[in-house]
Amino acid sequence: MNVPPPPDDAPVNWAAARERVYAAGRAAMVPDVELPLSEIDGCTLAEQLTTLTDLPAFPTASVDGWAVRGDSPWRVVGRVLAGATPAPLTADGSAVQIATGAMVPTGTTSVLRVEESSRDVHGNVLGTPRTTPEWRAAGEEAAAGEHLLPAGTPIDPGLIGLAASCGHDRLRVRRPVRAAVLVFGDELLTTGRPGAGRVRDALGPAVPAWLRRYGCQPAPTAVVGPVADTLAAHVDGLRAALDEADLICTTGGTMHGPVDHLHPALRELGAEYVVNTVAVRPGFPMLVARVTGPDGRDRFVAGLPGNPQSAIVALVSLVAPLLAGLHGQPDPVLPHHPLGAPIPGRGDFTHLALVRLDPVTRTAYPLRHVGSAMLRGLAAADGFAVIAPGGTGQAGDLVPVVPLPLRSGERP
Repeated sequence: MNVPPPPDDAPVNWAAARERVYAAGRAAMVPDVELPLSEIDGCTLAEQLTTLTDLPAFPTASVDGWAVRGDSPWRVVGRVLAGATPAPLTADGSAVQIATGAMVPTGTTSVLRVEESSRDVHGNVLGTPRTTPEWRAAGEEAAAGEHLLPAGTPIDPGLIGLAASCGHDRLRVRRPVRAAVLVFGDELLTTGRPGAGRVRDALGPAVPAWLRRYGCQPAPTAVVGPVADTLAAHVDGLRAALDEADLICTTGGTMHGPVDHLHPALRELGAEYVVNTVAVRPGFPMLVARVTGPDGRDRFVAGLPGNPQSAIVALVSLVAPLLAGLHGQPDPVLPHHPLGAPIPGRGDFTHLALVRLDPVTRTAYPLRHVGSAMLRGLAAADGFAVIAPGGTGQAGDLVPVVPLPLRSGERP
């Protein structure tokens, strides 16, 4: 039978709910491991990145040309290529041919670009070096032992290249959160056209893609469902997912209707609510619950409403800060953008309104087709404008915008 929510289950203020789930995630961060650089893309730094050497480790030529000592003309006494350690230049009027990236010999006073040089009949080099140095000094980018990036920084290919240039072979990181999705609802179709009382499941295919953009890794069984509308099936599905995943996102069943079994299933599993319903429209019947595993480590269940846009509101509202905490990343700070048109408030509830950002002015414009069961507006959106309880948004107002995860291949 259905179990009613706890008596103190008043909707939580939206901003307070985000703080609460972030703190819960931070207290249960995924374990840190040491991995080779080839395996850390998508992980998070578990400790600050420090360079093991000066960067660069030695002075390096930034152009092809001549490393010279003293004034022109210069007698050529050798050459140095990248990867070699050159002999010092000890005599004025001497030069060595040098390649870009090669170590600059001790005693060099200038590097002359090859295209700005000439040779006399005796083979001596002639030219006038530029006044600005044509080499990178040792430690110009960073000194040995300098802290470059803090713990909690998400790892991307740029960071991996930086770590390699600093001399690292391995780094201590937090692995991606393993996530699974349980789809609830006997009315859902997984293939074909909707009709005759049946609707297509839009969240089973979409939620895993959103989770990947938040840095999650699919659990071995990434998507299960539709799960039968029985309490036993819900309990079995959650228990199996909790054996594989750090986070389980469920879709539907967050209310207390005749076939909404999520709350009693959580109770049977001994779950503890972190947040149960949020004062936000759309999507208020969202939740995050904590389940302690046999190993003593907490797993989380995020209950997303069944209406598709409401489910994504729950993702950006609760799952995003929860994942930031689990990954050991900083609490997300929302960017602010001016509104291009009015957006109504929702009384005592925070209103999350779908917006598209102008690519030049970064002004946020509200979209059409934004009902809680609609996806047309979401497909064109960049995020949700946040209209505080008791207020409205007027054109020109600077408001927070909850960004949707980056589209594949995009950068901020």
